[in-house]
Amino acid sequence: MKHIAILGSTGSIGTQALDVIAANKDRYTITALAAYKNEQVLAEQIEYFKPKIAVLIDKAAADRLVNRYHGNTKILTGEDGLIEAATYEQSDTVLTSLVGFAGLRPTVAAIKAKKNIALANKETLVAAGELVMSLAREYNVTISPVDSEHSAVFQCLNGENKQQIQRIILTASGGPFRECTTKQMSTATIEDCLKHPNWSMGRKITVDSATLANKGLEVIEAKWLFGVEYENIDVCVHPQSIIHSMVEFIDGSIVAQLGMPDMRIPIQYALSYPDRIASEFPRLDLTTLAALTFSKPDTEKFPALKLAYSAGNQGGTMPCVYNAANEVGVYAFLNREIGFLDIAKVIRYTMEKHTLLANPSLDNIHDADAWARGIARQALNDVKKGY
Repeated sequence: MKHIAILGSTGSIGTQALDVIAANKDRYTITALAAYKNEQVLAEQIEYFKPKIAVLIDKAAADRLVNRYHGNTKILTGEDGLIEAATYEQSDTVLTSLVGFAGLRPTVAAIKAKKNIALANKETLVAAGELVMSLAREYNVTISPVDSEHSAVFQCLNGENKQQIQRIILTASGGPFRECTTKQMSTATIEDCLKHPNWSMGRKITVDSATLANKGLEVIEAKWLFGVEYENIDVCVHPQSIIHSMVEFIDGSIVAQLGMPDMRIPIQYALSYPDRIASEFPRLDLTTLAALTFSKPDTEKFPALKLAYSAGNQGGTMPCVYNAANEVGVYAFLNREIGFLDIAKVIRYTMEKHTLLANPSLDNIHDADAWARGIARQALNDVKKGY
């Protein structure tokens, strides 16, 4: 029996993870749940899964939940509550699915508490990959990727010698604007952006998928998860989202992982690793596929991907700055403050202003994040003026 804590339990990954756990009650039990402010959904999760502790980071939401709940689960709030959920002694595995940079501190705390990590918060490795992977080795903690692309690579490398990797090939659907011109994207609405052709995801990651920033974040994450240099990590546009990623080896062989575009499959594998368990998820029928197509990403049309490679190659605090600027840009777009194409402009503006710090500490990374958010907010006004 694995004892699971889920950070981000009311989001897309968190709710799908709970679907997996509900279908496998003989294998998993929930010890802790944490969310930002959705007290209605968290209350339903508490009622069904009966965790020992539950957290709402937003204090007003937590107060409302405390007033309406009279069971045995301990209700906590704030970052202190989040850290308690991440380090809860009865847990052995922590699924980190908080959105954005907010996932870094609790993930580090969980690693130091010797919890195995099922990682759905890619920003943790983008901002602090070297530090986090070093801590995982120090505390003998397993980090199992939940992202479908990294889960695919993880599975392709099972039993393989990582020294014999030629390159990692991360597939991308291309998002809703794959066949659009830059002029068409300049007038894209939030509603257009959130119409992802294959995946059901949260709003922020869906926008990231549309700009290809999500693929850029995944490139940086892959570097740290698998120890491969950026020149050996490629992105391939694969609109059908059937091949989730591939690994090419030095002999020319390419190993791929295929499956339906269903996040419950990589979630289940991350939780069950190193075992596989039966599921009732929809199965892939290859005979029904008309074609599997592939193309190179257009980094002129989608500059956020090129900027991610630049940030990764510069290293130090630059990936953290890239991530922070992207978060500010995405939420500004979702708040209708800037246009879709302005997101990448905010990222570029912020990166150009940054003086890189090599080999940053955790405090340095938090400082860089705060600095970048301030500069990115300044950039919002400049991009409106035509930066």
